[in-house]
Amino acid sequence: MGTSVAVYFSSSPESGNTAKLLRAFMKGLGRGGDKTRIFDVKEIHPSPCTGELHCWFKDPGNCYIEDGMQDLYPILRQADTLVLGTPVYIPLPGEMQNLLNRLCPIVDPELVTRDGRTRGRMREGVGIRRIALVATSGWWEIENMDTVVRIAHELAEDASVPLAGPLLRPHAAMALSPAGKPSEILQAAEQAGFELASTGTIQAETLAMVSQPLIGQEEYRRYMNQVRPDPSA
Repeated sequence: MGTSVAVYFSSSPESGNTAKLLRAFMKGLGRGGDKTRIFDVKEIHPSPCTGELHCWFKDPGNCYIEDGMQDLYPILRQADTLVLGTPVYIPLPGEMQNLLNRLCPIVDPELVTRDGRTRGRMREGVGIRRIALVATSGWWEIENMDTVVRIAHELAEDASVPLAGPLLRPHAAMALSPAGKPSEILQAAEQAGFELASTGTIQAETLAMVSQPLIGQEEYRRYMNQVRPDPSA
């Protein structure tokens, strides 16, 4: 049995698309045998990293900034899987980016060169052995999520752990609304979590089920323009 800890950002924690997809994924992790915990980034409210590398050289493994991250660090150190849940903004919500930058204390600065790139590793005593990404986007194209995937991939590579998934849901406003296929998408997200907890990987077919196109690009554009609030109202 492992432990999966998710940190996520959602403009609407209970009903937002990211929250819906993440809860289904975490339910699957639990069904697969993992103990799960979920934290809202907005409640952690991480301050920006000051870039002084205090946690690497002056007080290794410890961040001097006193905020909600101080409660999260010991929980992350005990986790096997770190799950990042985020919508795609341009490219990330600000507080989500702050959180990623504030993960430096769990990474050891003993650097190596691997495949031509400078990399680190998780600090001794940190149990995280994989990172998973759960992301949603309002744009129709899944390619709109490429930058967020690349950020998560680089984080995992820099810490020398694999990136699981990623679990991606484009045109989420349609997919997870009554007009889409919310039950089918959420069932696939739960299955993805179950597969990761029970086998260590997620099947490509399961990932494809989560990200399946549900509507043509032009039809979706018309749909979004119709439901968009009138700014003059």
